[in-house]
Amino acid sequence: PSPGLVLSALVPHSDGGLEGRFRSVLYMCAPSRVMLRAALLLWGPRRSLLYAQARSLSYEQGQSPEPRIREYFYYIDHQGQLFLDDARVKNFITCFKDKQFLVFFFKQIRRNQTGRYEQEFPYVSPCGRERNFIRCDDRPIVFTHLLQDPSSDSELLSYCGGAEKLTVKFEPEKLVMFRDNGRVYHPAPEKAGGVGLVKSALAFELSPSFEYAAGPDSGPPTHFRWNDKCYSLTNELVQIIEAEKGS
Repeated sequence: PSPGLVLSALVPHSDGGLEGRFRSVLYMCAPSRVMLRAALLLWGPRRSLLYAQARSLSYEQGQSPEPRIREYFYYIDHQGQLFLDDARVKNFITCFKDKQFLVFFFKQIRRNQTGRYEQEFPYVSPCGRERNFIRCDDRPIVFTHLLQDPSSDSELLSYCGGAEKLTVKFEPEKLVMFRDNGRVYHPAPEKAGGVGLVKSALAFELSPSFEYAAGPDSGPPTHFRWNDKCYSLTNELVQIIEAEKGS
């Protein structure tokens, strides 16, 4: 991406006032450097502490563990919104919204195999010499909208604020619903884990189309009726999700 990209975000006052007082900040920087600039502007260099499985992990946004390497830390919530991991407030106002930045960031996501923070931040979005570590509420890919493919009669699932720039083909037969929490999943790009969460609002729209062999109390749905066609659900994503939970 070009270094002249202009990004705008609403951020809390640096004096710590969070009672609805926000100001607009413009960042003239490459997309991969937005996180550090925002953190330094708000709080100056700050160290965060993440508690994980009875041990603590500290990090500093923009830290340099070796020459010419910078590290940043992000969080993705169950709505597909992206934040600085150490942001004090995480909501629609403080998430990142610039479409060009989001498209670049999410297209780069892959499993963290860097040898650093692999347990606490299982995904990473690399950008040159920058390591952008990611943890998430559920999955790094969250499908938010169903779109019509302009080049065909098929439909697309859009994810994480990228609109038509971040999509996968909608495959109704591969949807999975977990009865214990009501969450719905769909195949995602393989390098990003292969499974994406369907945003709760979209899952609610899709839920009437699930059908059950012997009623809703008999077990997970077996079919999905969509556009006058009945699909037999493959449930092929269940094994992937269960295996990750077990590990």
